[in-house]
Amino acid sequence: MDTFSLVRPAHHTRLRLTSTAATEFVDLTDRLERLVAESGIDTGLLNIQTLHTTTGIVVNEAEPRLHDDFHATLARLAPLGVAYRHDDLVRRPDVGPDEPRNGHAHCRALVLQPAVCLNVVHGRLLLGRWQRVFFAELDGPREREVVVVALGAAR
Repeated sequence: MDTFSLVRPAHHTRLRLTSTAATEFVDLTDRLERLVAESGIDTGLLNIQTLHTTTGIVVNEAEPRLHDDFHATLARLAPLGVAYRHDDLVRRPDVGPDEPRNGHAHCRALVLQPAVCLNVVHGRLLLGRWQRVFFAELDGPREREVVVVALGAAR
C-alpha cells in the first residue's frame, strides 16, 4: 500500500490580521483550533508561518504580565532610538522616502521564529496546559498575513 495516500494536504488558508500596536502578541490559538477541526485530519501537523520579516510566531503563555516581560526583553535586545544601518534609506535604490525606519523590528525578529509546526492528535491541536500560539507583531500597527497548512491522515 502506498503510505503517501494516507497523508494529504487537508487545509491551506491565509489568516489576515490587523495589529493595533507597535509590539503586540495576537493570540491565534482559537482560530487555529477551528482550522484543525475544519481540516478533517485526525493525526498530522499544523504549520503556521508569518509572511513578514518584522513578525514572528511564538508558542507561550497568555499571561499579561509575562507579555509585559516579552515587550521589555525585546526592547532591551533592540531598543528604539538607536542607530540601525537598515534605517539608512539610501541602502537600496528601490526604497522610497515613506519606507519605515524599522531596523529595531528586524533585529527583534531575529530571535523569533517565522514559523512553527505543531502536532495534531485525535483531530485536535496538541498543546500543553498553558501553551497558546501567538502572532508577534514587532513593527505595527499594520495589516498582516499568516499562512496555515494542515497535513495529516483523514478521520
